[in-house]
Amino acid sequence: MKKYVLTALLLGILMACNTSPEGFKLEGTLSGEMENGTQIFLKKTDEDNQLIEVDTALLENGKFTFTGTSEMPELHYLLINRVRGNIPVVLENGSIEVNAQKDSLAFAEMKGTLQNDLFANFLEESRSLAQRARSMSDEMRNATAHQDTASMASLRDEYFELQEEAKTFELKFAKEHPEALISALIIEKVMATKALPENEILELYETLTPTIKETVVGQRIKNKLDKLASTSIGVKAPNFSAPTPAGDELALNDVLGKITIVDFWAAWCKPCRAENPNVVQVYNKYHDKGLNIIGVSLDRRAEDWTKAIEDDGLVWNHVSNVQYFDEIAELYNVRAIPATFILDENGVIIAKDLRGPALENKIAQLLQ
Repeated sequence: MKKYVLTALLLGILMACNTSPEGFKLEGTLSGEMENGTQIFLKKTDEDNQLIEVDTALLENGKFTFTGTSEMPELHYLLINRVRGNIPVVLENGSIEVNAQKDSLAFAEMKGTLQNDLFANFLEESRSLAQRARSMSDEMRNATAHQDTASMASLRDEYFELQEEAKTFELKFAKEHPEALISALIIEKVMATKALPENEILELYETLTPTIKETVVGQRIKNKLDKLASTSIGVKAPNFSAPTPAGDELALNDVLGKITIVDFWAAWCKPCRAENPNVVQVYNKYHDKGLNIIGVSLDRRAEDWTKAIEDDGLVWNHVSNVQYFDEIAELYNVRAIPATFILDENGVIIAKDLRGPALENKIAQLLQ
C-alpha cells in the first residue's frame, strides 16, 4: 500500500512538472488616484507597426485583470484611459503580475513568467543606462550655459562611450539569452539600424531557441533575412524594370556593363544629393573603362526626380516608378537611402553601400 501511494505521488509530481499553463492571467495593480471603472486597454502592434486593441478591462480599487490564451510569447502594451504612456509586457501563458504608478508607467514592474522575468532584467539595466544619459544631458546643459568648453568636450566623449556601452549591453544580452523574446526584438532593431554585418545578424538569429524563432518577431526576422540573402554579396542581383524619364521601360539586364552600380536615391534625400558629385566624378573617370550606372529614384513626383537629374548632372541611365519605397526597393531590401549595389559583368553583387573614397577605390580596383 505504501509503495502504491509513493508511486501515485511521484506520477502526480511528474504530471504537474510536464503540464504547461493552458492560458494566461495578467493581474495588474495601479497606484495613484484613479477612478473605479477606468478603462485599461491591452494592445499590440500590427504589420504596419500601429497599435491595435486586443482586450479591455476595468479598474476596480486599483486593480485590473486580463485572462485568455496565448499561442506564443508576444510583446503587448497596457494603456490606461486618459493617462500618458504605456506599460510593455510579454503576453504568454501563465500568471503575470504588473505593478505600476499612474505618473510613472515607464518604471512599471512585471514578473511571474519566464519572458517577463527576463524582460524585467533587461529593463533594469536599460533604465540605468538611460538615467546616466539623462544626467549627462543635464551636465551638458549646465556646461553649455557656463561656456565650459573643457567639460563639454569631456561629456561628449563620455556620451559616445555610453552609446557604445548600451549597444554592447544589448548584443551581450541577446547572445546570453537566446530563450528571451527581447533578444529577438534586439536582433530586429540591429537589422533596422544596420548596426552589424548581415552574417553576424544571421549568427545571432541562429542562436535563438526554436520557440523564439516561431514567435511573430522571430518570423519577421527570418523573412527579412531571406530577403537580405537575395541581395547579399555573391548572389546574382534580381532583375527589375521601370520607366525612364522619357517614359520608356528599361531593365537592369539591359544596361549591365563590365561593372554596374545600382544606385537607389531620391531628389528629397540630402545625403544622396551630397554624394552625387562623387558619383559623377567616378562615372566620368571610369565609364569608358566599362562602368555603367542605373539610378533608381524613390521620389514621389516625377518633376522633382527629373529636375534633380539635370541639376546634379547625372548623365547615366535612370528609372523610377515614382512611388517612394516601391517594389524595386522592397526587392533589394532597401529601407534607407542612399543605397548602392556594385555588380560584375554577370550581374553578381560584389560590393554594397560604398560611398566617397571607398566607392572610387573599389571601382578603380575592379577596372584596373
